[in-house]
Amino acid sequence: MRSFSFYERVSRAFNDYPSLSKFLVVFTVSGGGLVAYAEANSTNGAPAIASSESENVKKKVVVLGTGWAGTSFLKNLNNPTYDVQVISPRNYFAFTPLLPSVTCGTVEPRSIVEPIRNIVRKKHSDVQFCEAECFKIDAENKKIYCRSTQNGKDEFVVDFDYLIISVGARVNTFNTPGVEEHCHFLKEVEDAQRIRRTVIDCFERASLPNVSEEERKRILHFAIVGGGPTGVEFAAVLHDFVKEDLVTLYPRVKDQVKITLLEAGDHILNMFDKRITTFAEDKFGRDGIDVKTGSMVVKVSEKEISTKEMKNGQISVMPYGMAVWSTGIGTRPIIVDFMKQIGQANRRVLATDEWLRVEGCDSIYALGDCATINQRKVMEDISAIFSKADADNSGTLTVKEFREVIDDICERYPQVELYLKKKQMSDIFDLLKESKGDDTKESVELNIEEFKSALSQVDSQMKNLPATAQVASQQGVYLAKCFNRMEECEKNPEGPLRFRGTGRHRFRPFRYKHLGQFAPLGGEQTAAQLPGDWVSIGQSSQWLWYSVYTSKQVSWRNRVLVVTDWTRRFIFGRDSSRI
Repeated sequence: MRSFSFYERVSRAFNDYPSLSKFLVVFTVSGGGLVAYAEANSTNGAPAIASSESENVKKKVVVLGTGWAGTSFLKNLNNPTYDVQVISPRNYFAFTPLLPSVTCGTVEPRSIVEPIRNIVRKKHSDVQFCEAECFKIDAENKKIYCRSTQNGKDEFVVDFDYLIISVGARVNTFNTPGVEEHCHFLKEVEDAQRIRRTVIDCFERASLPNVSEEERKRILHFAIVGGGPTGVEFAAVLHDFVKEDLVTLYPRVKDQVKITLLEAGDHILNMFDKRITTFAEDKFGRDGIDVKTGSMVVKVSEKEISTKEMKNGQISVMPYGMAVWSTGIGTRPIIVDFMKQIGQANRRVLATDEWLRVEGCDSIYALGDCATINQRKVMEDISAIFSKADADNSGTLTVKEFREVIDDICERYPQVELYLKKKQMSDIFDLLKESKGDDTKESVELNIEEFKSALSQVDSQMKNLPATAQVASQQGVYLAKCFNRMEECEKNPEGPLRFRGTGRHRFRPFRYKHLGQFAPLGGEQTAAQLPGDWVSIGQSSQWLWYSVYTSKQVSWRNRVLVVTDWTRRFIFGRDSSRI
């Protein structure tokens, strides 16, 4: 009893005083490197705001969604002058890159989720959370309409001054018949749990004595549709689960297991370097994973998948026991309805400007998978840029005048800098020199037509950002910093010149910084593609993957649980219980 009382007091002390947890130092060793973490903010000692002052100053910020974008925004919002309300149908954040690991028991589902209330309670701002789903956005009246997820009946209306839309996306089935009814998806924690149970169910059914040999082969045929990072990683972890754990538990059926990866394109992992694509296809071939490229799924029934060969149009039928659909993302119904309201009905996702504001809605921002940045083209503003750079209004532009605004041009139009890098040009002088076709001197002047000719190709470098967790996270961090400095930047704008107006923009536009990407291929081997065209494949990249994914967890609790799961798997193997 004394022992129980002691632990009870210690537990109560840590709950009542969260700052005591700072005395706990946890080290994670991975890949020969040492990762250490210290929480930067504390709820204790936060300056209190007088209620009367708070009511007069605070503006209401409503955040829809608790995914990568929304959670990154909440974690980095430090301005106490906002009244923040978070609305989401799930009351937690999920570390989605580890969902394939959850499907096979390498990592437990609760290890990769963090209750959103744990995240917001550490904030200096006044943050409230409601577990509900927004089903309508009224941009004109600044209202959103929500429905409780508890019973699906209780509805309420929330007013806002600023709205942050970060609801993510849904699975894109491309209206393929039978996909919704018969395929598993892999976007949520619940999806991963269902896949895990289904895999075990397939092995248990196949082990029954009254099952025929043909039926056993069908049941143990696992089909993955989509050769992107998620589909490839799931195929790899499923193969490891079968070969390292299940074959010893189900020895009678080990020879009937088959894994097939279907991809409509010519190669899997087509967004990666060709070296990675080739290595992945060769490794899957050695592992016995059947990779069928150029095969588009046209229909899914309860027991069969119909595919169409892209080269000759031939239709073939393939029996299966479990199918996982991972072919891309689609727009959620609430976003489709909202786009119709604001005149974007012909778009695939919400269009925002470079500051993540929804086009046509100054107080509404959209980030993550539900939106894309509509980068403005240089040639659309070429006349305004010329006029702004022509300081003496002479009608011609010198290289010296252009250099005085080139930093603002590159910041406002990032495609200019990308074009210079692609052409291996040191500065704008080289671009103008190429346009003139001779050794241009500083005193040489360009008219508007020559200026247009010099910049006519820069818009070819415009690209849409990928729908990844990395992009969404960086957008959330960027927008939070903008909100933290909103009042300051209203008085002292820090952005580039307004070429179509006067003064400067309040903030610098969002710039995505690609930090690299991983493709786990099973067998403790991972492919890593990092900035600078650096490619690494093998066990060293696997340890780098462990280290990066540990450090990217949102809390110390998640870090400890994930590392513990990995350690447990190394020692005891994966759990095959159907829970």
